[in-house]
Amino acid sequence: MTTNQQIEQWGIFELALDGSAAGNPFQDVQLVAHFAYKHRTVAVDGFYDGDGVYCVSFMPDVQGEWRYRTQSNLDALDGVEGSFTCMAPGAGNHGPVRVANTYHFAYADGTPYKQIGTTCYVWNLQGTELEAQTLATLAQAPFNKIRFCVFPKHYRYNENEPEHYPFPCLAQGSSAWTGSYQVDIKEGWRFDFERFVPAYFQHLEDCVAKLCELGIEADIILFHPYDRWGFATMRAEQDDRYLRYVVARLAAYRNVWWSMANEYDLMPHKSMADWDRFFRVVQESDPYQHLRSIHNCREFYDHSKPWVTHQSIQRPDPGQAVLWRSQVKKPVVVDECCYEGDIPNGWGNISAREMVHRFWQGTAAGGYVGHGETYLHPDAILWWSKGGVLHGKSAPRLAFLRELLEAGPPSGLDPIGGVVNALPCAGKMHAYYLIYTGVAQPALLEVTLPEDEEYRAEVIDTWGMSVTPGELYGGQAEIAMPGKAYHALVLRRVEQ
Repeated sequence: MTTNQQIEQWGIFELALDGSAAGNPFQDVQLVAHFAYKHRTVAVDGFYDGDGVYCVSFMPDVQGEWRYRTQSNLDALDGVEGSFTCMAPGAGNHGPVRVANTYHFAYADGTPYKQIGTTCYVWNLQGTELEAQTLATLAQAPFNKIRFCVFPKHYRYNENEPEHYPFPCLAQGSSAWTGSYQVDIKEGWRFDFERFVPAYFQHLEDCVAKLCELGIEADIILFHPYDRWGFATMRAEQDDRYLRYVVARLAAYRNVWWSMANEYDLMPHKSMADWDRFFRVVQESDPYQHLRSIHNCREFYDHSKPWVTHQSIQRPDPGQAVLWRSQVKKPVVVDECCYEGDIPNGWGNISAREMVHRFWQGTAAGGYVGHGETYLHPDAILWWSKGGVLHGKSAPRLAFLRELLEAGPPSGLDPIGGVVNALPCAGKMHAYYLIYTGVAQPALLEVTLPEDEEYRAEVIDTWGMSVTPGELYGGQAEIAMPGKAYHALVLRRVEQ
């Protein structure tokens, strides 16, 4: 029995055991560790990590002494016992993000989480130098969540191959972009889907860990249609085994979110029953119940299903978040509202000003929005796919928005009617109101505030990143505005 090791709350306890590499250890060997704190027991699946080594990763969520015992069909792994002490979390460790109050998020310790996300689909498969550059960029950027894929991506500007593959590669095919993501995977590429390549998943795990050190949530995309290798067309039992392996490896990281797919509705080899099953496999395999979503291209998945924790949506008009909230009663994250950039595709050439506008639209509708950037690059290094550095102008404005949100109501902003005509308003009744003008340019706003309450006005220039304090108002009021588009008015209650 091992003991006296100290692990911080929501940190990771790792158990590595030597066993046998004979046969197919990914399928032949079962390993579970039972972690007990007082009367409570948590069962955690182990995984094979190569070279005869088996691992279990566990995230303790309660401070105090934890004891564990392994159970396995391999004698060398069975009945291993030990204990460790869970200590107070370190600075910056607030635990996993959860749905806090129907429409908004908070960390496990109660700290509010205001999502300002970005997308870099395969930044984690670009080699040491470019990945380090991406992490350095993220360290200075406003983003507290990043969407990225487990599998490599076949698409324009994505013709490079990763150093490793998730499964042993038996034969290589073409890497060329042919103008369609629907490729004939029977020609060229062949993989052994009955085994995993530990080095591939070790690197994925390392990327998640480095994001955790930066305080960034890892929104992990488990499937996607942009595939030249055959990962999108595996059989059901191969899909399920892959999901359980990924969850066993990564679930102990507090910054993990699960996205079943990017643009699930472009994957003709998967049925709706498959997507429902994937959700259940992940839900049943994850001891910590991390956030779970699925991302669409055209057709929405039914987000009201019980295993979905929040809505991950692709639409160019985040202002509709007010409708999606009311329909499903779950948080809305418009993870793709088009990308700032200049590529030929219409979804990838909106201006920085338009990107910032869409973030404010979603905010004023009670939702959250995601960023992406697709500027042409001589070496095909586009942030949206490969990371690197940011070339656009929206990121500083999104940092400004994040600061405003974090200084606002801790529980989040909800749509409020009856305050102003023809413009969106969100906030907390009797405390805080945010009105966004969008493309309108009023020089005067007529607002209706609660009687016998006073509010301090602040005029926000969403592009110029300025806050201009104004007068006190209450009841029926007329408030002067700059007469320019893309401004907001914030009204904070002044306590008597």
